[in-house]
Amino acid sequence: MAWNLNEVRTTVRNLWFRDTQEDSIFINDTAVRIRAGILMIIPIMMGLTLFDVVFGSHWEITGNMIKDTFDTDFDGRILYHVEAVRRTYDYTTQTWVLFYALFEMLSGLFVTTSRLSPTILMASFLAKGHRPYWKPLVPKRFAWTLGSSFIIACLIFFNPDTFAGWVNTLLRSEVLPTTYNYMPRWIPVTLVWTCLGFMWLETVLGFCMGCKLHSIAAKLGLVKEECEECNNLDFRY
Repeated sequence: MAWNLNEVRTTVRNLWFRDTQEDSIFINDTAVRIRAGILMIIPIMMGLTLFDVVFGSHWEITGNMIKDTFDTDFDGRILYHVEAVRRTYDYTTQTWVLFYALFEMLSGLFVTTSRLSPTILMASFLAKGHRPYWKPLVPKRFAWTLGSSFIIACLIFFNPDTFAGWVNTLLRSEVLPTTYNYMPRWIPVTLVWTCLGFMWLETVLGFCMGCKLHSIAAKLGLVKEECEECNNLDFRY
């Protein structure tokens, strides 16, 4: 699809917003779904990493020879003598990817910071030529804040000693250990696959779970900042 210079300028200026001067900001849900599809690669990467950590082998064979011990275990399996070390993990790449994901979640919360997001700009361009579906920004803020909390939890899991050092220094006490990972593995595993499921629902079905949770919270009076759709929540549909 060919774009003229004026269309490019308009997209860069407005991004996925209907009107940035409105009291209640609305964004194009088509672009939101495209962005969710782009960012879905991140929880997939984290899910594969955690699968390897939790269910993969915890040992690495370092020797070049595997020797038969000429002995068997109680199940009749042959026992071998090998040289192996406990497997260690380097989460540097995962950490930087998570920091970028956190930046993306936080940048979408406000109109000004949205201009710093490469995926919002990309999704805005990809949504051009398609019918826009305007949705209020407020529930999306709730959803992205929830996603940010998931990312922070995973960052702590991948960097437990660093986080423990910050907390211990701040509180001037050894509150958290620095010699082992104190976060149970099921926490990041659950959060990553939950996040992947939420993003899949957003991308494929156009169903924003975070927005629905915000709607319920608004209906129950747990949040003060309501939106147009929250005021018309109907559980029959």
